[in-house]
Amino acid sequence: MKRKVWVLSALFAACLAGLAHAGPAVNVSKKDIGGVVTGPQGPEAGVWVIAETKDLPTKFAKIVVTDDKGRYLLPEMPSANYQVWVRGYGLVDSPKVTAKPGQQLDLKAVIAPDEKSAAQYYPGMYWYTLLDIPKESDFPGTGDKGNGIPTNLKKQSYWVDTVKNSCQSCHALGSEGMRTMSDFYKKKANGDSFLAWAHRTQAGQAMAYMGVALGRLGPDKGLELFADWTDKIEKGALPFDKPKRPQGVERNAVYTMWDYSNAKYYLHDGVSSDKRNGRINPNGLFWGSPEESTDRVPYLDPVNHKAGEVVHPYRDPKLFGQKEQPKGPSAYWGDEAIWDGHTSIHNNVMDEAGRVWFSARVRPFANPDFCKAGSSHPSAKVLPLNESVRQLSMYDPAKKEWSLISTCFTTHHLYFSRDKNNILWTSAGGPGFSAVGWLDTKKYLETKDEEKSQGWTPIVLDFNGNGKRDAYTDLGQPEDASKDKRVMTGFYGVQTSPLDNSVWGQSMDVGFSRVDQPSFLIRMIPGSDPTNTALAEIFQPPEGYYGLRGLDIDSKGVVWSVLSSGQMSSFDRSKCKGPMTGAAAATGKHCPEGWTIHRFPGPQFKNVNDPNGSAEHAYYIAVDVDNALGLGKDVPIALTNGGEALLALVKGEWVSLRVPYPLGFFTKNADGRIDNPKAGWKGRGFWTTSGTRANFHGEGGTEARPKVFKVQMRPHPLAN
Repeated sequence: MKRKVWVLSALFAACLAGLAHAGPAVNVSKKDIGGVVTGPQGPEAGVWVIAETKDLPTKFAKIVVTDDKGRYLLPEMPSANYQVWVRGYGLVDSPKVTAKPGQQLDLKAVIAPDEKSAAQYYPGMYWYTLLDIPKESDFPGTGDKGNGIPTNLKKQSYWVDTVKNSCQSCHALGSEGMRTMSDFYKKKANGDSFLAWAHRTQAGQAMAYMGVALGRLGPDKGLELFADWTDKIEKGALPFDKPKRPQGVERNAVYTMWDYSNAKYYLHDGVSSDKRNGRINPNGLFWGSPEESTDRVPYLDPVNHKAGEVVHPYRDPKLFGQKEQPKGPSAYWGDEAIWDGHTSIHNNVMDEAGRVWFSARVRPFANPDFCKAGSSHPSAKVLPLNESVRQLSMYDPAKKEWSLISTCFTTHHLYFSRDKNNILWTSAGGPGFSAVGWLDTKKYLETKDEEKSQGWTPIVLDFNGNGKRDAYTDLGQPEDASKDKRVMTGFYGVQTSPLDNSVWGQSMDVGFSRVDQPSFLIRMIPGSDPTNTALAEIFQPPEGYYGLRGLDIDSKGVVWSVLSSGQMSSFDRSKCKGPMTGAAAATGKHCPEGWTIHRFPGPQFKNVNDPNGSAEHAYYIAVDVDNALGLGKDVPIALTNGGEALLALVKGEWVSLRVPYPLGFFTKNADGRIDNPKAGWKGRGFWTTSGTRANFHGEGGTEARPKVFKVQMRPHPLAN
């Protein structure tokens, strides 16, 4: 009897297992697509299921991750016909299957036949770590008659910083279009890889910038090492490390994306809401900033899945444009000048009324007289400025009106104050612009007087320690203990503190130049009359860490940044023990206790003997102060274009939200928005846009258009 019961129980269990495998494994509503992904060994956990359609007004796709039983659920799918397939580490793409919302769809994963096939789906970082970095012993460089490394490159870190912040910050180096050399350039170079790279770096309207970057490395040495890199890969070299499939909460992610703009253009940044309050602009338009590529500012309507654009005007019809830039022939576009921009729309932010403010060029470089020496403008009396490279603009979507604002100071990034005056603080972009500018937007909107609404100040340290700004030594002058000190540094990132009225900036390393200056975090206290009262403090990263880039601030006033040495950093000024003024403070080395460093995951370059850093590179950082993503309040998120992911630090642990399609995900900024605070995870999300200058280097080639990405975190992988 016992034996019969045991046999019946076994048969019943087997039957249940068969039913579970054959029947609905996921609760699929009429708006969902769900099922199970299996491979030859059973369920495939931690792989991506991608659904894409062209049936909507613009191309639309959604991606989710399978759970530990291989189950997936694509939620909230607009009515359309979709192509659905599986992608994952250790796999090659499965055949695409047609499906509609409401359908139960089981999918078969396809195991990669070999390591080479599998590696084609790795993030670009795993490929660009094959790039040789000159050994530490090769520095300082000995110049053209020595090892080809410029003599002003005194440390290996300067080389790494240049590769990451001058090359990788514009292109996804490890993408297929970069790690392989096209036949077009090989033919032009008669098979010589060095010359092929020379032709490649002269292609298109960015050739001048690429020439500058190569000059920093030493042109011949840089070309030699890049040529060796692509040669190695062509001969069969594969990444020496492998990524891991999404684990834990990483499997809860939902990635939604839409095409917008044009395949010939690129986007630098984008914005969905007021970064001070993520509840502004619920379900509204997402706005891009197309930098040098075009004057056509794209937007996306995510509710109706529609993309559009408005044309950014400029004051002088003779303003120099990108079509006039010198260029070499492109392997993708031939002799066509694909960029037509004049306005250089770098960065954008949104205010509390949904107006979009841009750092944009509205006129030629030469400043009006009120900016220059002899002017009665209060800021010009302190620091006259003869030119600005980029100014400001504002678009009011409700009125469909542009305002063009001529500033004396150069603009790059921008951010609002957190008080009733709505001061728009700006960065200038580099150490050569040793001034901080602002626009009183309340006054400007009331008066439209651009001259009286703006101001700027030099960056001055309280060197004599008397607590106020008075006479200071200027740039290049020797220090004087009785005076304050102006410093040669400039804001690249800019942010305001929620704790006080301080304005924080971040400067870049300039070790490749004659200046040999490290990067800083800069805290500026405006005072009652910023032109005359603003005082600054500077802070260097601890010894061995370098290359600060971008910054954001959490609700507690802690400043977050990313480092080209391969880490994320936080800086808490409240932990500083020493004096904030005087000669010691002027070095920026006076508060090592304020810093906390977190190593990025991923491999390191082989010739870089630094286990505390990764080859990973992040262009910028965003802090989720509203918990719009769903990983927690104040979670810092690095925009890692090496790992092709949003890389969040949650309670000291990394959560890597890799966007696997299209390959080559590359972004530069992000913000959170809460569309409906009562709708749980469905009512919130983190928004960003593709930021590479060459979308055509990634998956899709010349058909690849820029995209808007929305990232959300569900409570579990099957939530709908």
